Parts: sequence; structure tokens; C-alpha cells
Amino acid sequence: MISQRHSLFLALALIGVSLNLRPALASISPLLDAIQAATGMTHTTSSLLTTLPVLAMGFFAYFSKPLRHFFGEPKGITLGLLLITLACLGRFQLVSTTGLLFTALTAGIGIAIIQALAPSLIKRSFPFQADRVMGLYTTGIMGGAAIAAASVAKLDLLSGWSNALAIWALPAFISLLAWLVITRKQIKSIPTTHSNNLSKSQTPFWKQRRAWELVAFFGIGTGAYVLVLAWLPPFYTSLGFEASQAGFLLGAVTIVEVLAGLTVSTFIHRFEDRRLLLIGVLLYLALGMVCLLIAPVILVYPAVLFIGIGIGSLFPLSLILTLSHCKEPSRAGDLVAFVQGGGYIIASFMPLLAGMIRDHFSDLAHAWGLMLIGTLLLILLCWQFSPKSYQQADL
Repeated sequence: MISQRHSLFLALALIGVSLNLRPALASISPLLDAIQAATGMTHTTSSLLTTLPVLAMGFFAYFSKPLRHFFGEPKGITLGLLLITLACLGRFQLVSTTGLLFTALTAGIGIAIIQALAPSLIKRSFPFQADRVMGLYTTGIMGGAAIAAASVAKLDLLSGWSNALAIWALPAFISLLAWLVITRKQIKSIPTTHSNNLSKSQTPFWKQRRAWELVAFFGIGTGAYVLVLAWLPPFYTSLGFEASQAGFLLGAVTIVEVLAGLTVSTFIHRFEDRRLLLIGVLLYLALGMVCLLIAPVILVYPAVLFIGIGIGSLFPLSLILTLSHCKEPSRAGDLVAFVQGGGYIIASFMPLLAGMIRDHFSDLAHAWGLMLIGTLLLILLCWQFSPKSYQQADL
């Protein structure tokens, strides 16, 4: 176990890293109308700017173990930050449809590598505070999205949409330098990632029902996140809102997500049985979808509040729930990778499906309706996750 001082620096470094895991995605949707006008993308094609990175997150999550053994966690996270930096930087010049899709995929691979390695590093380096650090890490992810969503439309007015997309290379590069400095000093104090003391069960996750339940839970919940991330601003610009207003709404959603995530991180240790907490946040998400369906303009602020509370709480809770099923750090990292892999693949189809719906119906009501149904299914699934079932699952 690393010292308290080293733990603090490592935790701060991880939060800095996490802030860069969503701006490459969150900066797209407030500018989507301008991007489509400049490139001629259809709604379906433009949805790939979100779908491809999320799909990459899912695909590369399955390579967490080879990545851990080949690079090690700190070096792997360095590579991920470098790819994010280069992807954002490329958007200064790569402004065609092909170029934007390429940078989206590159950023997605960088994000995926980091997300595949960070959970096991957290579980191992903070054995007694893994839930809290994971909560702060996931909250940082949402915080980065909030900053990008709220500011990108203003940056567009000042410098144009391609520069507004590319500017996020700067914080990514700063975080990369900070990560290199901190891990250079701390890495000798961090226990090795290799462990012979694996969990009792060596049954592959794909053969275990509980692992698939966690995949479904994370996938549908994250599907709500990426659906809102990709299509909430374009939905409101189609209702007459200005791009800056729509971007502000997404920023407001993510700010609420951050506050909800921080609250969950602070109080999660008080809940041994987290089912009622999960059901409560899912009900908030369902109410938000209802607002978007029945009166999106009149109920815009309740929608922002309910969706932010629901998604902001659900994201860290999903990962904390997954980590709770394993005590051994490497096994826990493998389980999170399996859950994130399948979950992000499921989630990646939500913005694509919404784009197809918008091309066909010129409206997103059907997409919000499908997400409402998915949320209700998650409420039913929650009852499976009693504390006693963690040991019975024997993951």
C-alpha cells in the first residue's frame, strides 16, 4: 500500500486524467448543427462521432489484462492521454467527415485504454477507499463533460467550430505532463499488477449470469448518458433554442451529474444494501425522460435536474457495484473491464439509433421513449443486487 502523501498525489492525478475523458465527445453535440452544415453529414452519420468512441471503449475494455501486462497501468494511461491529445489536436485541420470520424475513433481508443486500466489501479492502490476514489474518478469524467458542453458554443463564436473542438488538446497535454511527473515519483511505491492470489472462482465471466446482469445494467445506464450527451443539444436547437443555450443545458445536466456523483461518493459507504439507492436514482432518470416526452420546453429545467441526478448517480454506482463483487484487485479490474466492454458496446448503439430515428421521423421522441423503457427494466433488475448475492455470485 502506498503512503498517505503518495495516495493523495495519485488520487489528484487520476482526477486530472478523468477530466479529459469526455470533452472530445461532449464538445460535439452543441456544435452538431454547424458541423453538419459544414460537412453535409446526415443525422445517422453524425451520430458516429459519439458511437465510434463509445464502441472503442467497449472493444478495448476486453484488452485490459494484456494492456496491464504489456504496458503497466501508469504507462498505459500515459498512452491513452497522448492519443486523446493528438486526436483533439488533429481537429484543427481534419475537418472533413472522414477526418472527424478518424479523430473521434482515435480519442475513443485513448479513452478506452485509460478506462480499462484505471479501475484496477484504484482498487489496488486504495484498498480501503476504492469506492470513494472510484466515485471521484467517475465524477471527474462527468466534470470534464460539463466544462466542455457549457463552454464550447462560446468558443465557437470566438474562433470557429474546428478550433472549439481542438482546444481540448491543451488540458489533455497538461494532464499528460502532470501524470508523467507524479507517476515517475509514485510508481515505485505502487504494488505490482501481477498477482498469484486470484479470486476463488476462475470461471470465465462470460459463463456467469451475474457478470451479464452487470453488463446489462451498466450498458443501459450508460446508454442514457451517451444518448443525452449526443442528442440533447440538437434536440433543443430543433425546438428553437440557440446553440449556446442548448450547450448550456447539456452543461447544466453534467454539472448536476457532478454534484450527484460527489454526493454518492461521499455517502456510498453508509449503504450496505444499495438497491433502494439505485432504484431512487433510476426513478429520477425515468422522470427526466417523461419530461422530454410530454413537455420538453415547459419542463426543460425539471428535465435537466432529473436527468442529471439520475445519470450522475447511476454512473459511479454502476462501477462501485461492479467492484463490490471482487476483493482481489486484478480480478476486480478484469470484471470491470468485462462489464465496461459489453456495457459500452450496448451503449454505443443508442446515439446511432437516435440518429436513425431522427433521420426517419425528424424527431427524437421515440429515442426518449426507448430510454424510458430501458430505465424501467433497470429498476426491475436492481432487485437482483442484494449484498448477499455478491458472495453467491462468486465472481
